[in-house]
Amino acid sequence: MAPGSSRRNPRSRTSSSTEANDGGDDSIGKAKPRRRDRNKDQNSNFDIKIMLGISVLAFFVILLLIRNLIIRPAGKAQRPRVITPFPSPKLMDLPQFQGEHRESLYWGTYRPHVYFGIRARTPRSLVAGLMWIGMKDGMYHMRHVCQDSDELNTYGWTQHNGRDFGHQVLVDQGLKLTTSFLKSKSEGSGYGGDWAVQIDVQTDKPELDNEMLRHGHLFFYLADESGHVLSLAGDNLDTDKNSLLASGSRSDIGDWQLHLKSKEVLELHYSGFRTPHIHNLSDLVQHNLGAQVRKFGQMLLSDSSEDSPNILVFQISKSIPFKADIAFVSGTKVKTSKVKERVSRLTGASLTSLLQDKQTEFDVKFQRCFNVSDKLEPDSTIVAKAAIANMLGGIGYFYGQSKISIPENSSLRGHDNFISYWPAELYTAVPSRPIFPRGFLWDEGFHQLLIWRWDVHICLDIIGHWLDLMNIDGWIPREQILGSEALSKLPEEFVAQYPSNGNPPTLYLVIRDLLDGMEKNKFTATESKGITSFLEQAFVRLEAWFQWYNTTQKGKEMGSYYWHGRDNKITRELNPQTLTSGLDDYPRASHPSDEERHLDLRCWMLLAANCMQSITQLLKKDNKPEKEYGSTAKLLSDFDMLNQMHLHPLVGAYYDFGNHTEKVRLSWKETRVGTRELVRDVLEQPVPRFVPHIGYVSLFPFMGKIIPSDSWILGKQLDLISNSTVFWTDYGLRSLSKTSSMYMKRNTEHDPPYWRGPIWMNMNYMILSALYHYSKEDGPYSDRARVIYNDLRGNLIRNVVRNYHQTGFLWEQYDQKKGKGKGARLFSGWTSLVLLIMAEAYT
Repeated sequence: MAPGSSRRNPRSRTSSSTEANDGGDDSIGKAKPRRRDRNKDQNSNFDIKIMLGISVLAFFVILLLIRNLIIRPAGKAQRPRVITPFPSPKLMDLPQFQGEHRESLYWGTYRPHVYFGIRARTPRSLVAGLMWIGMKDGMYHMRHVCQDSDELNTYGWTQHNGRDFGHQVLVDQGLKLTTSFLKSKSEGSGYGGDWAVQIDVQTDKPELDNEMLRHGHLFFYLADESGHVLSLAGDNLDTDKNSLLASGSRSDIGDWQLHLKSKEVLELHYSGFRTPHIHNLSDLVQHNLGAQVRKFGQMLLSDSSEDSPNILVFQISKSIPFKADIAFVSGTKVKTSKVKERVSRLTGASLTSLLQDKQTEFDVKFQRCFNVSDKLEPDSTIVAKAAIANMLGGIGYFYGQSKISIPENSSLRGHDNFISYWPAELYTAVPSRPIFPRGFLWDEGFHQLLIWRWDVHICLDIIGHWLDLMNIDGWIPREQILGSEALSKLPEEFVAQYPSNGNPPTLYLVIRDLLDGMEKNKFTATESKGITSFLEQAFVRLEAWFQWYNTTQKGKEMGSYYWHGRDNKITRELNPQTLTSGLDDYPRASHPSDEERHLDLRCWMLLAANCMQSITQLLKKDNKPEKEYGSTAKLLSDFDMLNQMHLHPLVGAYYDFGNHTEKVRLSWKETRVGTRELVRDVLEQPVPRFVPHIGYVSLFPFMGKIIPSDSWILGKQLDLISNSTVFWTDYGLRSLSKTSSMYMKRNTEHDPPYWRGPIWMNMNYMILSALYHYSKEDGPYSDRARVIYNDLRGNLIRNVVRNYHQTGFLWEQYDQKKGKGKGARLFSGWTSLVLLIMAEAYT
């Protein structure tokens, strides 16, 4: 029986009808004597017995209902489907993610939103981090959380292996910090082992007569999210006599100690705090420092602590240059723990030597994974290493509950029109540490194209975490804002997720790569076994995910799909956004409706169907699923049907279809309160038609390699790609043709063009992959595809490398006119695909 439906008992309806007829003797209660009818008396007695039986039954039913209402355990109430987990074993419970694998990834730099942070992959962890005092416009500023307003010259990982080592350089107005991270598992260590941090403070402007550039102030902290008390080593810290700073105990790692060592004489101060939250830690430290400045005129922590502190902050001050080593050792209560030897190994010359070994290992593995030494100049190699290092160093661990928007017509009730998802963890890469330090579903597929080539076990772990977020309907929230630290980076109005809305299912890109890699023996036997067992358990979730898209996003015509979530009542947007497509303001039909046919989603569904068919073949599933996915793939790859639904034969370009007019503009209107605002004016009735904008969406059949290599349509795609009025620039392919009426148009008063001209690396990578494919195929266009491929690849690499060395960052997008980096900086998400372009690593 479906949830919420009622099952009607046919007998109850018949009984009530019979009772009404049999109970109609109008002589009952009258004084007039009458002749007894034995048969009728017997029938009456029988009816009374039936009625008594029914009454008793009804009485017990009522009692049972009352009992359920009164004493039913609170947790037994049926939860709404949208927040009900998918009913199958979690992927993270697979044996391959337990034991040594799980412990090896326990500690890490899993706090991408701060300049340097460490935590464990557990919901309420012991966390560590670094702050420092920098200068901007002649004033002191605390640096802690990554933010563009700090205006650091550059920062990011130059090396990181995703497991036990990372090397980061940060340059802040003449102050140069190098933070190196190392993990170690040795005899006596607790769960997850030990870790160390080496902080090297330099200045590249020693000639300046500035106190702040001559004196460095670092703040290293430990905070226990579980609220466990942290014990200070003493009121007067003196690392010359005793390197111990703090200690404590946790059930996961046992007793632990934090040590500080340095060759130089360091000035140390501390403060202890008691708070349930750590996302406002910067404020706590600044308030403490501010009070000290007002009282004593010194920017030094107070050397005091609140009762039972769960946060300890240590201020390390010294004239520049200086170096400090911090060692965290676990399992210290065990007699055989050898604490002194482990601390010695993780500090001083020994730590420096271990870090150098890890740097060498990184370089060797980088060459083995990407094989680019013969293809790149030294300047390009630096960028290539930064791309993979920042991708791996940007991996985070998050725990919390997503907020799910409640539809207006829903009977659900929640707080502020949302209900909470179940508490969940997510281990994932992030697009950008300062701007987008959280999980994005469609970005993650592109991230994993790099990560699987570096460490397939980490890749599977991340995909498994994402698939475990699936609800019973097969839906995964597209943006993951989990925990107080993640929530602190985002305005409240952007937090809620909508269960009717999807996102490009790019995880199928990675799965396709993994399947292809196994077919071509790119993996070891152990790796292939792990991938196969993962897909075996993931299959039911992948199947549900596919079906969610195939049912909820299906269009009116067979083989058509459209992105849900567009607002057809919007009055302030030139073209209602399609955030769910990932392409945000890319122009679609002017008037959203269920008549739309979105070309990109159709091609994503073909990718998904092909992947599902391949998985069923690999796992030797019964013929029915294979045939179903095969028939869907055959339908969506039908070239004639594709052309009939989306091709403009005269232009030779593929378009969306929908209710559209080109006669739309933004105009200033007076409001009731006497102000002006930009409002959409529609000057012509829309009609069902092709949406005449040539851009990235137009190339999806080309990217998907659906077009036959001998088709004239392939030639037309190459014409469009190489046309400087349409796609071609000297820096990469622009997102929207200059001929489009929406080219570089603002969508609202406050929204500049986003996917309406600038160059995006993820789409250029997919286009390059297709060009590479067609250059290898027999056909009349292979030579031309090869020439365009080489030119485009060279343009993209040169521009990204030039920008990196000029600005110190990879960027979210690049200007189509001059190639300058735009949008979010330190965008180490899909812009890192430049490494795969350098390596010519395509499926």
